[in-house]
Amino acid sequence: MKLNYHVRKSTMGHHHSSITSLVFPVVMGCLAALMLSSALIYLYLEAVHQSDEQLVNTYAGCPFQHFKLPAMKNCSPWLQCSQIKAEVHKIKLIGQGAVKKVYLAEWRGHKVALSELASLEYREDFLHGLSMLRALQGSLVVQLVGFCLEEDTIVSQHHPHGSLLNLKGVLAQQKYQHLSTWHIRLRLATDYISILHYLHNSPAGRRVMCDSNSLEKTLSQFLLTNDFHLVVNDLDALPEVNPSRGTLVKCGSRELTGQFVAPEQLWPFRGSGQPFSDDLMRPYDEKTDIWKIPDITQFIMGSTQGGDLVQFHLFQIHKECKNLDPKLRPSALNVLKAYTSVYGAIVRENTGYRDML
Repeated sequence: MKLNYHVRKSTMGHHHSSITSLVFPVVMGCLAALMLSSALIYLYLEAVHQSDEQLVNTYAGCPFQHFKLPAMKNCSPWLQCSQIKAEVHKIKLIGQGAVKKVYLAEWRGHKVALSELASLEYREDFLHGLSMLRALQGSLVVQLVGFCLEEDTIVSQHHPHGSLLNLKGVLAQQKYQHLSTWHIRLRLATDYISILHYLHNSPAGRRVMCDSNSLEKTLSQFLLTNDFHLVVNDLDALPEVNPSRGTLVKCGSRELTGQFVAPEQLWPFRGSGQPFSDDLMRPYDEKTDIWKIPDITQFIMGSTQGGDLVQFHLFQIHKECKNLDPKLRPSALNVLKAYTSVYGAIVRENTGYRDML
């Protein structure tokens, strides 16, 4: 019986192998073609998705050197001198610093911000800020509407909430009180880290936020959007570092003091009585921005419910940010990953707690 069984199996196997030898190459060829076409379609769609995403995120759906304000249906080229002079009308002064005066203005029914050079002494800073604004246009940077070099003016998108300094006051308003949650605040802090990561890896090179020698001054560099995100606005002091070329920076030629600035920015001989000398100050890199992260996040989180839990989860990464040795501080990308991880962890903890109830 066993012999017959094996004989029959062998005979059937012979016919089966003959059929298989004919069908198998055809089937495999079809499968290979199908897999190849699927892969090509996937790569094509992925490329289209990425390019579309980059286009939307970088230029609000507009081509380079174009803008589109929230109420506009179509993109428009950056405004030039003649258009700014004829069509942009000042309403009131809303801010002033050493470099610029900023006015609320109107262009064809749209509210915009009009910045004018405040003093010829700072024209170089003003022009540097404009060059950075042009080079770094994207979803994390305030939208450029136009500029006029002849008149030293810049027109940009107006954000009614103003700078990040106003966060507490904005969230205290009755219509926004429901947004004063740890979720929204941590999202804002994450936006801040995302901006640092972008500046440290920007199309214009590795940039350092030098106009950040105090908490208040740093907060004033960022604008709070209507949908409660952050965009960086003031780019007047954004020097480039390139360690591979030995290019480092010093943020100004005056002595910096206080715990907010990074240790490497402080006068190293302050305890010896030796007077400050900029020539003896060592330059530094973008890790000065990392040192300041915990202070900015503490301001953003405030005393909102759940904020203490967020700070607890962020303790380790913040400890690393405050390392006295700049080389041992994390990159902005690593901090960003930690913030994202903390957000997910707290959401999971809260979900698990609710499920238990």
